Amino acid sequence: MSQSDFSVLDDEVIDITATPNVRRSRLKWLILPILLLIVVLWNGVSVYVDSLWFGSLGFGSRYWYVLALGWILFGVFGVLTFAVLRTGFFILERLFGINKMAIRKVIVNKQPLDIDPPAIVRFLGWILTMIIAVAVALNLSNDWQMWTLYLHQSPTTVTDPIFGNSLGFYLFTFPVLNVVAGWLMMLSLVLLAASAVSVFLSILPTEASIGNKAAAFKGIGKNGYAAISAALGGTFLIAAARVLLSRYEFLWTDNASFSGVTFTEANYLIPGFTFLAAALIIGSGVLFFNAFIKKGRGLIAAALGIPLVVYLIGVVLVPLYVQNFIVKPNELGRETPYIEHNIAATRLAFNINNVEARNYAADVSTNAFNLAENKKTLSNIRLWDWRALQDTLRQIQELRTYYDFPDVDVDRYMVNGELRQVMLATRELDVNKLPDQSRNWINERLVYTHGYGVTMNLVNEFTNNGEPRFLLSNMPIESTGSIKVTRPEIYFGESTDTDVYVKTTQKEFDHPQGENNNYSNYEGDGGFAVGSGLRRFSIASATGDLSKLPFSDDVKAESRVLMRRNISERIKLIAPFLKYDTDPYIVITDDGHLIWMVDAFTSSNRYPYSRHYADFIGKSVNYMRNSVKVTVNAYDGAVNFYIFDDSDPIINSWRASFPDLFKNADDMPADLRLHVRYPETYIKTQGDVYGLYHTQAASTFFGREDVWSIARDAASSGDGGKGGQQNTSALDPYQVLMPLPGEEADSEFVQVLPFTPSNRNNMIAWMAGRSDGAAYGQLLTYTFPTSRVIDGPAQIEARIDQDATLAGQITLWSQQGSKVKRGNLIIMPIGTGLLYVEPIYLQADRSPM
Repeated sequence: MSQSDFSVLDDEVIDITATPNVRRSRLKWLILPILLLIVVLWNGVSVYVDSLWFGSLGFGSRYWYVLALGWILFGVFGVLTFAVLRTGFFILERLFGINKMAIRKVIVNKQPLDIDPPAIVRFLGWILTMIIAVAVALNLSNDWQMWTLYLHQSPTTVTDPIFGNSLGFYLFTFPVLNVVAGWLMMLSLVLLAASAVSVFLSILPTEASIGNKAAAFKGIGKNGYAAISAALGGTFLIAAARVLLSRYEFLWTDNASFSGVTFTEANYLIPGFTFLAAALIIGSGVLFFNAFIKKGRGLIAAALGIPLVVYLIGVVLVPLYVQNFIVKPNELGRETPYIEHNIAATRLAFNINNVEARNYAADVSTNAFNLAENKKTLSNIRLWDWRALQDTLRQIQELRTYYDFPDVDVDRYMVNGELRQVMLATRELDVNKLPDQSRNWINERLVYTHGYGVTMNLVNEFTNNGEPRFLLSNMPIESTGSIKVTRPEIYFGESTDTDVYVKTTQKEFDHPQGENNNYSNYEGDGGFAVGSGLRRFSIASATGDLSKLPFSDDVKAESRVLMRRNISERIKLIAPFLKYDTDPYIVITDDGHLIWMVDAFTSSNRYPYSRHYADFIGKSVNYMRNSVKVTVNAYDGAVNFYIFDDSDPIINSWRASFPDLFKNADDMPADLRLHVRYPETYIKTQGDVYGLYHTQAASTFFGREDVWSIARDAASSGDGGKGGQQNTSALDPYQVLMPLPGEEADSEFVQVLPFTPSNRNNMIAWMAGRSDGAAYGQLLTYTFPTSRVIDGPAQIEARIDQDATLAGQITLWSQQGSKVKRGNLIIMPIGTGLLYVEPIYLQADRSPM
């Protein structure tokens, strides 16, 4: 023993050398705290900055709740996973006497190998337990949305017709039960695998057993059977719970003819799964009994055989026989009640159960238009296609290369005392388009901070040279009507995605005016103060400005950082549990401010008996509601969430979870309320559903005798408009300003969606989504007479292509350096007739105007 192994004090020798077992014991208790400390420090900076950001918007309570819930879930599932696995491993170690095993020589490929079973098993057990516990805790802590809804679920009155459970059970409780059952199954499988490994270690051949009959392999042994039986019994018990839960999934399974539970499933397959769960419970009892008495293979085989036999008979053979020999010969009669469940549930889930169906004459005579009484409608027919307008704006209104018009929106405004349909576009600034010599940190972060203004033009008016007739245009903004913009700066927009610092010593570029530039200083209270010290360093880390911000003299402590300025990113971070329309639109308030408005949706794929459809982002859902309107101030970034459908249980649960986040629809300012619109994406999804589920008679539905499709329009792949090589695509819904047939009200702003019979081109109906006043959210359908064929969009396009005069003129225009562009076809119901309108544009090859 060396001198370094001792400490000498007052002639007394004290051995301070820790034994290897003590060192390992200390180390294993330090690993988990060290891992947790690393995670906390790693996320500390982002947590601090995120708390500042959420707090600046007034949503600090929402942020801290989610953060706390995530850590609680992490801790609960981490501790429980660790405790269950360690307890199981400890029992196995004691059961097989692993702690008493000496170093053994094991024969591997006929070669002796020394192993220390206690050390290896204990080390691997601790490491495996910690890794699994942390991995499970991280995974389940990300499910905060599911747990939040479960803890704050809204009561529901709708029940399913098979099990009698409330809708809330499937939307809020079932997902939690499913996750917990999956977690328990994972633990049971790990313990079952550990039991198998322990048994394997206990029967490994040793050097002493080679050639020694007395020491040769004598079988698994009582403890081995006991361990396997107990672990397998626990697995059976959890499997029984999962089988019981799996029965509910038949409620939203899409079948060939309809969705939901079928006759065979309701009367044979679901009971078969119930019997299977009972068989698994019985098998589990047999296995636990076998673990207690420590018998051999017989009871284990019996426990495995019972559920296997029940599965083959009750889940496979009987349902197969019933479906093929009882149901199929009389399918409609057997399935009618279940088809009716599917029709009623799907209509309710997609909010088409209250669609009002009306008849529409769709006359083809000129007198049907009643032009004298429909002048207002004619004056609001949209002749400007948004793509053509966007190309034109980029030529005549960008003024500088770093400006862009990302989108064009359609809305209605009072113009000189008359309600008119207009088109608006925001002029946003793109720092990526700055000249190369201007691309530096000061310009990108401090000077070029915002876009400027909007353009507004009437939908059907042109100047003599074919340009839009503007109501708002240029920089500074020029107004030719009663609409004014007093706060034109756009700090938050659709394509604005850089972080900037305002209220610095640098003047901000406001807008160009001739050869000169106008500068301004930010006057709002958006964002939060940069501060100094650790706060400044944290912000620099979050914005990627560690090499600039801490050392900048231009950015003072009172300067403010504007982060997450892209409005889509901004609202998704605040409420990621909602789906957002991909087409935000700008609104000009009465006091001249610019406010973004975005439609938000709730959805689910577990609504009982409802059929799945693809929503506007391509995700399969069988429940969807446009429950929320979100507004974002383009100047200071203030965000508000307004609930417009308080019958939606999902949004009510989110409101109960975050009461400070949501406001009632009545709280929306009146000048914003005037510009709420029926979402284009929502009516398109509802139109897909309504095409099949407008039929409510089971026999007609089953035979698919009256299926509608969204009308299709010819889309061209060539430069010659729609006269080149063609394919078809579903017609996009479009906004119109007109009096609805059968309504006494003046012109309304509505979304229109035409329908054709399935696999046919003639029109059969059109749907209108109402946007104004108390009628907001109502859906109407106008069906055409079945005795006449009404031309659909594709047929009108064909008639245009076949018209000799039009075809010749289009061919003539498409020569000598120009080409013809044809806009979207719009079908306008006027009077009792239909007016088809398609704008045609002439574009020079050298210019996108």
